[in-house]
Amino acid sequence: MKKFSFSLERVLNYKEQVEQSLRNEHGQAVKKVKDKEEEIRGLEDDFVQYREETGQKEAFRTSPARMRGESAYLNALIGRIGSEKARLSELQKEEEQKREEVIRAKQETSSIQMLRDKKKLEYDIAEAKARELEIEEFVSNRMISRKKH
Repeated sequence: MKKFSFSLERVLNYKEQVEQSLRNEHGQAVKKVKDKEEEIRGLEDDFVQYREETGQKEAFRTSPARMRGESAYLNALIGRIGSEKARLSELQKEEEQKREEVIRAKQETSSIQMLRDKKKLEYDIAEAKARELEIEEFVSNRMISRKKH
């Protein structure tokens, strides 16, 4: 019998490439989320540390101008933390979208792989039957030729 050939092999290869590409994109989206979370933690730590430092300095009576500057810096940090959290939310939505795309691509790939596996099993069964028939025919012919002699 001829070698097994799956008619949708090219489609399957393409779907697998698309799935792998989407997995890579999802991995990058996850990394962006983690990086942004780390950046926000760093900003929050900076805020807490700076506020503690300025609180200790107030005990030594700093100038009003310096206090306004420190307050402005803390307010700027609060604003930046807020904007970074908004960006984090956007990144999380993008990551979720990529995850859903990966799931859909995996389902498509899996359905074609299952079809290929089913066709391969059918091919293997047909090939086994063909071999069995060949063996039976060979044995039958052999017995006929022995009876003739």
